Amino acid sequence: MEAPSRSTRGRVMNPPSVLGNNRQVYMDYNATTPPAPEVVQAVTEAMQAAWGNPSSPYPAGQKAKDIIGTARENLAKMIGGNPQDIIFTSGGTESNNLVIHSMLRHFCQTCRVQGCPVEGAVPHFITCSVEHDSIRLPLEYLMQEGAAEITFVPVSKVSAQAEVEDILAAVRPNTCLVTIMLANNETGVIMPVPEISRRITALNPRRTMEKLPSIRVHSDAAQAVGKWHVDVGELGVDFLTIVGHKFYGPRIGALYVRGLGDVTPLYPMLFGGGQERNFRPGTENTPMIAGLGKAAELVIHNCAAYEAHMREVRDYLEERLQAEFGKRIHLNSHFPGTQRLPNTCNFSIQGPQLQGRRVLAQCRTLLASVGAACHSDQGDQPSPVLLSCGVPVDVAKNALRLSVGRSTTRADVDLVVQDLRQAVAKLEGSPRAQSTT
Repeated sequence: MEAPSRSTRGRVMNPPSVLGNNRQVYMDYNATTPPAPEVVQAVTEAMQAAWGNPSSPYPAGQKAKDIIGTARENLAKMIGGNPQDIIFTSGGTESNNLVIHSMLRHFCQTCRVQGCPVEGAVPHFITCSVEHDSIRLPLEYLMQEGAAEITFVPVSKVSAQAEVEDILAAVRPNTCLVTIMLANNETGVIMPVPEISRRITALNPRRTMEKLPSIRVHSDAAQAVGKWHVDVGELGVDFLTIVGHKFYGPRIGALYVRGLGDVTPLYPMLFGGGQERNFRPGTENTPMIAGLGKAAELVIHNCAAYEAHMREVRDYLEERLQAEFGKRIHLNSHFPGTQRLPNTCNFSIQGPQLQGRRVLAQCRTLLASVGAACHSDQGDQPSPVLLSCGVPVDVAKNALRLSVGRSTTRADVDLVVQDLRQAVAKLEGSPRAQSTT
């Protein structure tokens, strides 16, 4: 596939910070993406023409209100939902915490009115062992405070997925929420969220008859939106987290809530002026919301093309890695029968000197990471996600996560593989590598 035209709608150039005299290639798009030109334009125009308070009656305020409404419609259309079910947030962390906080509050309020399903019970949450920290850490905090019970279901070492039967087996009388990410940020593995939702939904009528709390389903779709077809109707979820900077938008986010306030409860964490129907008060960040809406519009029109392009380049990357390093390459994100994001390649080059961080430190061209950006301070410790998926410790220590983007080309891949070759040769003391440095 040829490099996508820079004039094509929704395509972007490589991030400006990685273009200079020494050609560098950015392959850390799972960490963040550069804003698309159309997004930058939408943000700029909103700052100039829609600076008014959206709650104000004069033209600048009404312009802002209209922009926010359009953005809400675009986000809803992008995920197959209703505009009234979209709440704007500061990002994925807030959205995830808002869901957990709401389910905690709802369980406690229901207990006060109807009585607890188990005497002295606190709410029970089910998640999996490879969730993002913005799910894991608030749940661990609640557990440490004695405010909740948590089950971390291990992922299968065969599929790297949270297995549906394991999640069902973890259900208790006081279970109130199952939260499973749609796609893992390190392996790209797609979780069986539709089947989880279907099976949990089937449990709820019986639980209602037994006067047990209904179980809601939440999915953090931060990594999937913009790379994978996401439809809340097909997923069957009650909550879905959306993160703008993962799909060429600004660093804000949104939360989808099915039947917000009527079918599915939501409780605010903040209190103020009543914006976002009191669920997330505070004067709306109109320019960033405008940018988020434009990023969603690009996905609506181009998602299939984005996915096809990224998959083709990612597959070429893996072919080149295998051709260059042969049996030394271990593809950490390959699991039989499991789907994964089209842009994600997690691999290790096996060798005692080739820990991921050491390899990256020797790279002149490649800009990437050893795993999740939020774990960048863990030194040479192997990724807990990879270990949970059954990747051996010595292999996991050497892991690199490369994630391609909308503008990544085959030529970029060739440069990266050449760069990795020189880095490996240098670390292993090749005279040829030393003579070229």
